[in-house]
Amino acid sequence: MKITFIGGGNMATALIGGLKKQGFSVAGIQVVDPVEETCAWLTETFGVRCAPAIDAAALNCEVLMLAVKPQVMKEALLPAAGKLTNQLVISIAAGLRLADISRWLGGYHRIVRSMPNTPALIGAGITGLYAPPGVDHEDRATAEKILRAVGRTLWVEDEALMDVVTAVSGSGPAYVFYFIEALQNAGTALGLSHETARLLAIETFLGAAKLAAESAEPVDQLRQRVTSKGGTTAAALDVFAREALDAIIARGVAAAAARGRELSEILGKD
Repeated sequence: MKITFIGGGNMATALIGGLKKQGFSVAGIQVVDPVEETCAWLTETFGVRCAPAIDAAALNCEVLMLAVKPQVMKEALLPAAGKLTNQLVISIAAGLRLADISRWLGGYHRIVRSMPNTPALIGAGITGLYAPPGVDHEDRATAEKILRAVGRTLWVEDEALMDVVTAVSGSGPAYVFYFIEALQNAGTALGLSHETARLLAIETFLGAAKLAAESAEPVDQLRQRVTSKGGTTAAALDVFAREALDAIIARGVAAAAARGRELSEILGKD
């Protein structure tokens, strides 16, 4: 399988590295990126062919990965418009609807939309995917195989839900970092050193997330198991409940999803 990445940024780099670790031959990978330093680094690091613009060699592939920033996607795709034959196109650009990508490619429809998140940079990502009914099982399997190189995958059956995926998991790492930062700052305010508070906060998140992932119990039950009536955990959770922290988080995620829909409208304009 030959794969061409349009864009050689962090996510493309993570995917190339993940595919290489899985035994995928880098001889089948090409990258298109206009930044000379990026091309030189990718070639030196992975041994892939890199070109400054889409050319005939770049389009000689089975899979075309769209990995440029959403704001420049339309311009980046101009050299490929009307030139695709039977390639599977996979977009990892946030907020871009399939209808707009299809239009920019000259009416091409064999496209999968995906939303990985930044933990993919260390192979611990989660990617939401959507494909229209015209994309067959084999193409879906190919998209999954590629994205699984950087973590787990899941499918949604309605493209509108990709805005929710973006709000929950795409933006989600920032929420986790925010909470880690707040927990760390709370610890230092109460007398812990910066290093100790940081280690406690990060390791607690890592351990709790691993416990939730490996347990068959719902997370609310896991929470209850840590919470003794009248104890220290209950004291903190009582404050969170009075401040309606869950409602605040829900409003934040809803705002992110709404902004995703707005950006889809803005970015999809011709």
